[in-house]
Amino acid sequence: MSASRAKVSCAASKQKQNKKDEAPVAVIDAASLRDKLQLYNTMARTKEVFKPREEKSNKVQMYVCGVTVYDYSHIGHARVYVAFDVLYRFLCHLGYDVQYVRNFTDIDDKIITRAAENGEDPLALSRRFIEEFNVDMNLLGCLRPVLEPKATDYIPQMVEMIESIIANGHAYVAPGDPGDVFFEATSLLPDIMWVITKQ
Repeated sequence: MSASRAKVSCAASKQKQNKKDEAPVAVIDAASLRDKLQLYNTMARTKEVFKPREEKSNKVQMYVCGVTVYDYSHIGHARVYVAFDVLYRFLCHLGYDVQYVRNFTDIDDKIITRAAENGEDPLALSRRFIEEFNVDMNLLGCLRPVLEPKATDYIPQMVEMIESIIANGHAYVAPGDPGDVFFEATSLLPDIMWVITKQ
């Protein structure tokens, strides 16, 4: 069944159901919902009432980790991005000015390996799978983010940030494997222990 026919079928079945049920639908004011929206804070391990950053009052910045584009999308991608699409739409419905950002990791070991297997330029392979990803998201009815940065556009900034993290003692260069950098997890223990003791 084509995507357009599926939409028509869904709309038709919804109309039939509404006629059959004939129950009045409660309209809830978006402004009154703002104070009721709760999101799960994984660090605090509890649901919290959503509040935008104080200095940005009505502005919400939503960053979602995007795909590494070395292959076609799978059902896991669909679940993740439909879930964030629902959140994005709901925040917009509540009247927030949402800057939704979702990146593309368009260079990485998997991309380089797949491109070598195909005899293809790594960036050409990335571009191809970015297009395929966007086709899939359109078929799912997901809205496009406001910004979709690619990793290759920010390599100097990433290197600078990694150097800063190393300098702060929160990461280290892996011995015997030049180019690999790992987080120094023990440097975060005081913060982790503070969260655990607050539970």
